[in-house]
Amino acid sequence: MGNGTLPPTTMPPPSPRPLPGRVRPPGYHRRAMARLCVEGWAPEYGAAVEPDDALSPAEGAVEVDVEGRPWRPIPGRDDGLSIVAFVDGVRRIDARLVLDDPARGPIPGICASFGVGAVLWHRDERWSEVVEPAVERLALLLHGRLATLPPLPPDLSFRAEAVPGDDPAGLVRSLHDAMRRAEAGLTERLAQSGTFVVADGPLYEYTPVAKVGYVKSHRRSYLPDDRAGIVGALGPGERTPLFTVGEGRFRRYSWYLRLARLPGGHSWTGVARGEAAAALGLEQAAALADRTAAVLPLVGSEPHRDPRAPQNLVPVAALERHLRHLLGDGGLVLRALRAAAMREEAA
Repeated sequence: MGNGTLPPTTMPPPSPRPLPGRVRPPGYHRRAMARLCVEGWAPEYGAAVEPDDALSPAEGAVEVDVEGRPWRPIPGRDDGLSIVAFVDGVRRIDARLVLDDPARGPIPGICASFGVGAVLWHRDERWSEVVEPAVERLALLLHGRLATLPPLPPDLSFRAEAVPGDDPAGLVRSLHDAMRRAEAGLTERLAQSGTFVVADGPLYEYTPVAKVGYVKSHRRSYLPDDRAGIVGALGPGERTPLFTVGEGRFRRYSWYLRLARLPGGHSWTGVARGEAAAALGLEQAAALADRTAAVLPLVGSEPHRDPRAPQNLVPVAALERHLRHLLGDGGLVLRALRAAAMREEAA
């Protein structure tokens, strides 16, 4: 050891190989040693794999082997579709409200804004456009009470909605639900017109039209242990076979796809999940899955440009910036609300 040579090491035993004639079970992958990775997303955006309930079992019935194909990575297929629409929304809490009720005490609430829109990607002409952007503003109070706001500038109007219960988290849930309903409505209009739509987030409506829910973070495991290993084996532009989630009218086809592999990433880095309504039928859902696996990696974001790369797609990031601009300056909105409240109190 004094002459610079390394101490002898004990070599690990070779990986077990299947016996001659033995068939590897579906989803078999050679087990690799666990390693620690630093999540590529910026911390303020959470993580692609959430640590709070990371990969806990999925809710609802899950059925694998619905596609009738070997359980191995499937290359995507670009069918040359000329236009792809991306739908997304952004939200913001503008102010915290308190209804000072002498009878039952303070009742919390919020003033909040959200914007929804779509980007049409014209692939042949290599340009994109934002269509149907819309902004809504809500004044929400708990305990089923309606907020009566003082007069505000004409371009700053909040619609009052009552939120049942006394859980403050219900305020944000109501805001999120309102945004999701607006996203779903826009997604449905575009899909009904014949445009293929990639909607950011899980599906909201399960109608038989050409639309896909695009889920970029993972809070549930949708595959049993003997199939989950395929996700880490996916290469860019590949997908898993289809599986189904849910029952009845909530049943949908789902699949995992990989956008890219990033240096230092873990086995799920660059992985997203797609959803399509079961009402489409197996053949059309498989075609949409093939399309997303081939086309979405083309618009995956780069780490030096997006803190949620590669899952936050470039058209979606551009749409989010545009919608945040339409929401206006949050500081000015808060100032207008405070000024209106003070004028009413002084009156």
